[in-house]
Amino acid sequence: MDAEGKLVRDRIPEIIEAAGGHPSTRVLDKAERLPAMLAKLQEESDELRAAASTAEQGEELADVLEVLKAIASELGQPWHEVESTAAEKRAERGGFEAGIWLEL
Repeated sequence: MDAEGKLVRDRIPEIIEAAGGHPSTRVLDKAERLPAMLAKLQEESDELRAAASTAEQGEELADVLEVLKAIASELGQPWHEVESTAAEKRAERGGFEAGIWLEL
């Protein structure tokens, strides 16, 4: 993967073109896709941490969710199955809403 670039949403090149820009793009090969998606997840997580307002947080949460769905698809994990597994784990172990910190 080229160090000078990043994974973007599918319609970003056409949005840039509509605004008069000339984006330089390529489609990642299979071996590049998952690493790029994981890097994008980190980027979006960092942006969520930095979000200053509720509106920004909502936007970044949506981006994190979209990247997670793409990663699941790339790994051959249907999203409904990921949600089902999450529900099973929540039923068995709980969620994270209480903010419990385990001291090590």
